[in-house]
Amino acid sequence: MKLIFERSVEGRNLTLLPKCDVETAALPEGLARTSALNLPEVGECDISRHYTELAKGAHGVNDGFYPLGSCTMKYNPKVNEQAAALPGFADIHPLQSVETVQGALKSLVLAEELFGEITGMDNVSFQPAAGAHGEFTGIMLIKAYHESRGDSKRTKIIVPDSAHGTNPASANMAGYTIVSIPSNEEGCVDLEKLKAAVGDDTAGLMLTNPNTVGVFDKNILEITKIVHDAGGLNYYDGANLNAVMGVARPGDMGFDVVHLNLHKTFSTPHGGGGPGSGAVGCKSILTPFLPLPRAIRNGDKYELLTKNETSFGRVKEFYGNYLVVIKALTYVLTLGAEGIREAAQIAVLNANYMMNGLKDAYEMAYPGFCMHEFVMTLEGMKKEYGVSAMDVAKSLIDHGIHPPTMYFPLIVHEALMIEPTETESKETLDEAIEALCAIASEAKSNPEAVISAPHTTPISRPDEVGAARNPKLRYEF
Repeated sequence: MKLIFERSVEGRNLTLLPKCDVETAALPEGLARTSALNLPEVGECDISRHYTELAKGAHGVNDGFYPLGSCTMKYNPKVNEQAAALPGFADIHPLQSVETVQGALKSLVLAEELFGEITGMDNVSFQPAAGAHGEFTGIMLIKAYHESRGDSKRTKIIVPDSAHGTNPASANMAGYTIVSIPSNEEGCVDLEKLKAAVGDDTAGLMLTNPNTVGVFDKNILEITKIVHDAGGLNYYDGANLNAVMGVARPGDMGFDVVHLNLHKTFSTPHGGGGPGSGAVGCKSILTPFLPLPRAIRNGDKYELLTKNETSFGRVKEFYGNYLVVIKALTYVLTLGAEGIREAAQIAVLNANYMMNGLKDAYEMAYPGFCMHEFVMTLEGMKKEYGVSAMDVAKSLIDHGIHPPTMYFPLIVHEALMIEPTETESKETLDEAIEALCAIASEAKSNPEAVISAPHTTPISRPDEVGAARNPKLRYEF
């Protein structure tokens, strides 16, 4: 398709902006442009068709099945958007007097109470803008805790080898040294390796449960106790909370701090769909160090806590991505306690249904029951037929299905990770199973057809290495 600049015709224009109704002010000398902007000259019809064409070329959860493992790409109920668009939420300003935004502050306090209950935490901050941002905030809380006790020797964070790559990156940004521990044959934490890794230099452990391979670690209470006994704290990566919300709480598993992906687990737009939120919950021992400001209840009024000498600071301007919190709060209030639990149970049911339907066509990396997602290894298929995980993922596009997560976790060779989520129907799952089984069959009978897929897209196999090494990020006039 053409770029918007390639649709440009000299002299063509349209007026979209109303006439300015306030006094204009000149820019200070040195800040004004000395040449005209290079903007495309197009009409409204051109613009409408251009962006419609772009939309048709994108695949989102509103278009079809989106089984992106570990990312929880579930359908976002439209009532969430309607609530966030209410003028009392959407049209306020963060610098307004607190007396004029009592409803907004009440919503933050209510959200903190509900997400604290779901996670088993005592207090919550909504400042972090995304999951990795929440990870960093959680680790900073752990760091502030140890520093407040004068315990400067704790310089290491333990991270399993199956963890999300953002875990070690976040801990490193906070100034910690990373200690990686291997997984056992079940894909869970190797207890003996963990015991050997902890010591008086252990600041904490970063872990998600269920873990990255979709398995709930049966030793979770022993794992968190080992770290606590060594004087460290336990951080829960909330990426996989969708499997256990309303059923099991990180706080009851022995975790001291948790981040929540409100843009995943609690059904608000994800990725290109809008800003995220990596809300952080913590136990009371970490509450004094939370970033400020925070909404609090004072009698029958709501205020902003803006001063606390023990806070480690702030991680974002104002109060985070507030409207994302409203969408997540709407989701929780709509479902209620029973609905939240049922959503997790159906997510687990859907994943096991799909895994069972594919077990004869694909090799499962970890057989047995899974939680909300499962991992297949195509290592055997690659060796025997030359068809890789990437090839199968690309072939799914021809079936109208978004590819699953590829080559992750790194401990599984030729990995495909599938997470169907609870919002998909049995009919959709059956169609996906049928498509994947057909691809597996074709990999044996006509591997070249799979290797050359997709065949129905404007571009089949872009030069990804070339694009990464020599990106073209601007239009050359």
